Order: sequence, then C-alpha cells, then structure tokens
Amino acid sequence: MEFFWYVVLMGILAVYIVLDGYDFGAGIIHLFLAKTEKDKKAITSAIGPFWDANEVWIIAAGGVLFFAFPTLYASSFSGFYLPLIMILWLLIFRAIGLEMRGQVHHPMWEVIWDKAFGIASLLLALFFGIALGNIVRGVNLGMVENGVSTQEAHYFFLPLWNPTFSPQANELGIIDWFTLFLGIVSVVALTIHGANWIIFKTNSSLNTQLKNVVFKLNIVLLILVIISLQIWHFIEAEPFHNFIDNPVLWFFPLMTFVGIVGLFKVRTYQKDGLGFLFSSLFLVGGFASTAVSIFPNVLPSTNKVNPSLTIYNTAAGEYGLNAGLYWFFIALFLVIIYLIVQYRVFSGKMDEVGYGEH
Repeated sequence: MEFFWYVVLMGILAVYIVLDGYDFGAGIIHLFLAKTEKDKKAITSAIGPFWDANEVWIIAAGGVLFFAFPTLYASSFSGFYLPLIMILWLLIFRAIGLEMRGQVHHPMWEVIWDKAFGIASLLLALFFGIALGNIVRGVNLGMVENGVSTQEAHYFFLPLWNPTFSPQANELGIIDWFTLFLGIVSVVALTIHGANWIIFKTNSSLNTQLKNVVFKLNIVLLILVIISLQIWHFIEAEPFHNFIDNPVLWFFPLMTFVGIVGLFKVRTYQKDGLGFLFSSLFLVGGFASTAVSIFPNVLPSTNKVNPSLTIYNTAAGEYGLNAGLYWFFIALFLVIIYLIVQYRVFSGKMDEVGYGEH
C-alpha cells in the first residue's frame, strides 16, 4: 500500500507541475515579453479560467502527504518552514496580481499588479526548482553535530542559505549552488512550457516570437540538463543505480529526451498544441526520473547517524492506507469529470475571454 500511495502522490505532483507550471511560465512571459495591452490580455485570458483550479493540485498533494506519509509531512513542513511561507506569499501575490489588475483602470495600478503577477510567477518557478534540489541533495536529519544527533531522527531545520553556499556543508541551507542551479533549470523549463501554452491557447501577436524564444531557450535547457547530470555526481556517488538495477525505469529519461528533442521543432509544427505536448513530456519525464533515482527515499539523510526518510518508515498504518482507497477513487472520479467539463467548456483559443476585466 505504501508504494500505491507513493505513486498517487508523485502522480498528483506531476499533474501540478504540468498544469500550474504553464501558469508560472505564462507569468514569466507576461513579465518580460508582453509589451502591449492586447498581448497582456491574451496571456491572462489563456490562463484565467484555469489557474485557480490548477493550484488545487498542490493542496491535493499536501492532503495525500498528510494522510499517507504523516512523518514525512511533519518533518518537511517544519524543516522547510521558511521557503514554504515564502511560496505561500508568492502564490497569494500571483493570485491578487491577476484579480486586482482589472479593478481600477489606471496605468500605475495596472503596472503594479502586472509586476506582482510576473515577479511572483518567476520566483515560484525558481523556488519549486530549489525545493526539488533540496530533496535530491538531502538534509541533516536529526541535526547531527560532531556525530551526535541533537534532535529526533526525522527532525531538521534549514536556514535560507549557509555561509559557504555549499551543498556538502555540515550546516546546510535551502539555497546553495546545487539547489540554485536546479532552480534555474526550473525557470527555463517552465518559461518554455508557459510559452507553449500561450501559443496553444491564443492567436497573440507574440506567438511567432514565442516559437523563436522556445527554440533558443531549449538550447539553454539542453545545456543545463547535461551540466546537471554531471554535477549530480557531487551529490550522489551512484545517481543512476536504480536505473541500472531496473532497466524499465529508463523509460522516464527517454520521455525527457523525447520531450526536449520535440521542442527543437516547435517552429515547424502546424498544430499549436504539439509544443505544449513535448514540454509536458519533458517536465513529467524529468520529475519522474528524479523521483525514481532516489527511490525508496523521499528525503535523503546527509549524515550516517539517522536513516533517510523512505516511503516505508514514514507511512501511516496499513488500516488507514486501505481505508483511504475508497475515498481516493471517489475523488478521482469527480476530478476527472471536472477536468473534462472544464477543458471542453474552454476549448480552443482564449483571446476573447477577457479575464479580469471590470
């Protein structure tokens, strides 16, 4: 049952990355490329009917984490308290940036909320990438000092950074050169993803420019991915051991590769949705590859005193996991119905939706 709920949790997070990921990317495009009012409205119209529903997936992931892996929930929500609060505030500013802009028609008012929306989207993309880097790198579980655990085995707390900015320091921070690098990868990947969504859902005058942006950023993304595979060896001595032991898992890196190759052809596609499909493949494949590379760990320990948190030593009791199955399938059915209705109602181009206008 632990493995089933692990797959459910990873599946929900993958859906969140794809759906809210294009919201983040659209916000970044809005910040740097949307110069005219028409283009700004096209971008907000493209995500307007979807962004708040997309956020619900992260709440669902938190619910599954709380229910199925309570020890991991308790450990991570206390240890990552500072960045989680920052992410919460960024989500709030992104939301009110979208909702408040149209309340008053004045250039200064609109500029303030445009910047709030764009900057919050950029920082959210960065922080979620940094969060993934922290999980890959691991944390000092039990706050071990001089070989002695000073706290409970699953407890830790991280400042935003450490003086050395090193992922191998005794006193780790949220931000170091490794986690920041993955944050930059996240920003580039989600910008591409958001651009593909705008191309898919609008007839904006930006679309031709966005195809060129996607092509150029994809070159940057490929270089960053290659570098990330190299520096991974500084964090994990054998980063590919799960793939070697279970060759079927190479499916996920293959998915990532197909996604990034497909993005190089974005300027030639006749169907606007193909670029979004390939960026989705890259995001899901990359996230899944990262998850299975550390499996069964869900939060590695950087010391040898306390064991890593795994899906087995953080899971709830067997009775609770089994009882949750009934509610999960009911919720899954309702969510599928909701998504079908939502995406059918808002199918096609969204330029004329006029989201946020008052």
